[in-house]
Amino acid sequence: MRNRALPRLPALHAAMLDRVIAVTSVDPCFEALLGTGSLVSGGFDAESDLDLVLVAETDRYGEAMAERRVFAGRLGDLLASCTGEHVGEPRLLICLYGPPLLHVDLKFVASDDLGHFSERPRVLWARDASAVELRLDAMTFEPEAHDAQWYEDRAWLWLHYSAAKLRRGEYFEALSGLDFFRDVVLGPMLRRNAGERPRGLRRIEGSPGAQARLVPTLAAYDRAAILEALHRTIALYMELRAADPPPAPTPHMPEALLDYVEARSVETRR
Repeated sequence: MRNRALPRLPALHAAMLDRVIAVTSVDPCFEALLGTGSLVSGGFDAESDLDLVLVAETDRYGEAMAERRVFAGRLGDLLASCTGEHVGEPRLLICLYGPPLLHVDLKFVASDDLGHFSERPRVLWARDASAVELRLDAMTFEPEAHDAQWYEDRAWLWLHYSAAKLRRGEYFEALSGLDFFRDVVLGPMLRRNAGERPRGLRRIEGSPGAQARLVPTLAAYDRAAILEALHRTIALYMELRAADPPPAPTPHMPEALLDYVEARSVETRR
């Protein structure tokens, strides 16, 4: 299916996109500019990032990667930038422009390695738009989603991590672990069960009932509060798991984890 019309963008974003297209179109390294994220999935607003994919000629890809910060600097007042190894994507250059502040993600890919997209990207500019559209027509786009066993294989390992940090008194680490679990497990499972796209916690406040179910899993920097949040997190995971049970549930869970946490709690109170 070909792209629908580009959504109406806030003036700041529209001006930046115009600059990116202008700079890309005169740079011989590139053959196309694609839009992803909210440019495709919808819901674009004044707080959205610009998620852009720059498709480089294969034999000039190394040059494009070597000069990507120089390229980014030509787009406007670049305040800061870093590469995306921390999110598992070294081809990504994360940029902050301004003021006014604007976040732009620039992903550089070779023409012969467009890679995987969860949704069909939007062609924003191309030297041969028809050829690019035909290539996209031939691709399969699969939303990033995990099955019930994927969650089950990881859930108790991640929950035990927070429990161990709580027992040791590393409250910041325990809280960080619970935050991670909320983002990677609870949020996507809530959305899965509601028939929505599993996008972590992005705009989950708009998912019916999600806020009321997630708030009890939050905690202050306090042993008792973290313990309560851990219990609530385990209970919510079990509730969400029941809607789509994994083929191979982890033995002795959640009882073994609850015993592990409570044994330390009793010891602490003595």
